[in-house]
Amino acid sequence: METQIKEFKLGELFCGPGGLAWGAMHADVPGYRIVHQWANDFDKATCDTYIRNICPEYADSVICEDVRKLEISKLSPIDALAFGFPCNDFSVVGEQKGFDGIYGPLYTYGVKALQIFNPAWFLAENVGGLRSANEGKAFTKILSDFKAAGYKITPHLYKFEEYGVPQARHRVIIIGIRDDLPYEFRVPSPTPYQNDDNTCRNAIENPPIPAGAMNNEKTKQSEAVVERLKYIKPGQNAFTAKMPEALKLNVKGARMSQIYKRLDPEKPAYTVTGSGGGGTHIYHWSEPRALTNRERARLQTFPDDYIFEGSKEQVRKQIGMAVPCKGAKIIFEAILKTFADINYESVPTNLEDDA
Repeated sequence: METQIKEFKLGELFCGPGGLAWGAMHADVPGYRIVHQWANDFDKATCDTYIRNICPEYADSVICEDVRKLEISKLSPIDALAFGFPCNDFSVVGEQKGFDGIYGPLYTYGVKALQIFNPAWFLAENVGGLRSANEGKAFTKILSDFKAAGYKITPHLYKFEEYGVPQARHRVIIIGIRDDLPYEFRVPSPTPYQNDDNTCRNAIENPPIPAGAMNNEKTKQSEAVVERLKYIKPGQNAFTAKMPEALKLNVKGARMSQIYKRLDPEKPAYTVTGSGGGGTHIYHWSEPRALTNRERARLQTFPDDYIFEGSKEQVRKQIGMAVPCKGAKIIFEAILKTFADINYESVPTNLEDDA
């Protein structure tokens, strides 16, 4: 007799290029699986990437439009919801306007989807800066709204480098399980996923990126950048390196540590970002150049056959905005184990739920 598999149909808002979706579809827990139902994003190239890699046979299931115009109530029913709501107004890199910004209130569309579909569980993701936006009031309000929608919530600041992702990437992820269900989500422990070789060198070089790999074009560096990089040692940036006066940057005010920063090959990479001007592209530890998009994708744990659509700069943005595939998979597996009543190693949440 065939074992019945419990399927969770997943809807996604702000789906990005599919890092969360890849993690969901590859979550491996016997008797349980997550399947794609629909997704939404407003960027055309991003939607094309998601369709190509996640649901090539169901292109119509990806609705490419502004969430504020999306008729959520007309979408197909779902059992689970994922949404990495835009972080622009919560990021420590930006102005941190929180609820006063254009993007801050967009999480409310996730709340709306919860109210309409009443899924069994949800995953919401944002940057670490979410906790301090609006003097901490934004985070409290968001948690409160998730609870009011009928969910037991477990917020946690995940440090993905502790989970075997070759990149220091810290994200707030909130798991919600519907109030009427007898399950309690626990934060998966990073211990089973740690390894001694979680370095950016290992991620980029082993195995070597295949010749002719997609999204692997090198950036043409100006002579000044090549010259400047000669003086910057692995782990240093444009401000900590000793270099001739003529090559120094004349930057007033903020001195971002990631400007022309070379990777330290023996450590995880610093955070891969999706935008920024000169000096923010992440620089190779020995070659005088920025990383290629494929190398950046490896730091985000996308497989080499994951093809990104759009221009080089559009692809850079997609990779930088994504959730690391491997990190997403670990969290989705913990959710499925919760529903399967399978015990797993866990740690206490590091965020106070004071909503």
